[in-house]
Amino acid sequence: MKLLRVGTAGSERPALLDSEGTLRDLSGLVSDIDGALLADEAALGRIRSAAAAGELPVLDPDGLRVGPPVARIGKVVCIGLNYHDHAKETGAEPPAEPVIFFKAADTVVGPDDTVLVPRGSVKTDWEVELAVVIGRTARYLESGEEALAHVAGYAVAHDVSEREFQIERGGTWDKGKNCETFNPLGPWLVTADEVPDPQALSLRLWVNGELKQDGTTAEQIFPVAEVVRYVSRFMTLYPGDVINTGTPAGVALGRPEPKPFLRAGDVVELEIEGLGRQRQVLANA
Repeated sequence: MKLLRVGTAGSERPALLDSEGTLRDLSGLVSDIDGALLADEAALGRIRSAAAAGELPVLDPDGLRVGPPVARIGKVVCIGLNYHDHAKETGAEPPAEPVIFFKAADTVVGPDDTVLVPRGSVKTDWEVELAVVIGRTARYLESGEEALAHVAGYAVAHDVSEREFQIERGGTWDKGKNCETFNPLGPWLVTADEVPDPQALSLRLWVNGELKQDGTTAEQIFPVAEVVRYVSRFMTLYPGDVINTGTPAGVALGRPEPKPFLRAGDVVELEIEGLGRQRQVLANA
């Protein structure tokens, strides 16, 4: 299933994109797309049955904003330097274990919402990423197979980053990762049954129409199953939590001087095979 949330920010309603590409209203069945729903197999079954029976009302998508596909996210866990080619372009050694940092849940916005360049920023950068959405509480998982059984689905994430704040200002990476609007998510949450191999997805990103990133999740140093298993050894993952699994080569940081960092007015478009497409126009904060 392709689950999404549509409407003005803060007032989104749950919806489904059916196999014909028609937008369907889920608000008569469920109150929202959130961790509680993703952990409720019976409720998900009712959605599948209603969709198969053609019982869901049609929504007119014209002029309808698409919000983040998951509400009330508890935490956004991020994996840094998780592609061989990205580590190489930034001059970093491939990590021996996954590099973990966090984004606050309030950085999450819709896939086509405006991204704000922070005040004083000169190094705002792009990163297309595969996001994993957790569907069952995960603690001390033992195997990759067990880890994948705890995944509700997948989505496109844009891990926007401010590199000066992240790298040159001391402390942790968090200053460069948690500026407002720095985690567009969606358009859809695609349930795990529709993504048989998360290591066989292409990722692409364009800036002002120019292709900047063109990679595949096959290049991940730590695959999705290992990422979920590993993270669960250090923290409890709850339904609705999100893991951003890293970005392939092609970011501004890895390019020759003068590096083409983002500015107000730039347009970023990104997509992951089968998971949908995002488009953001940048503006000054």
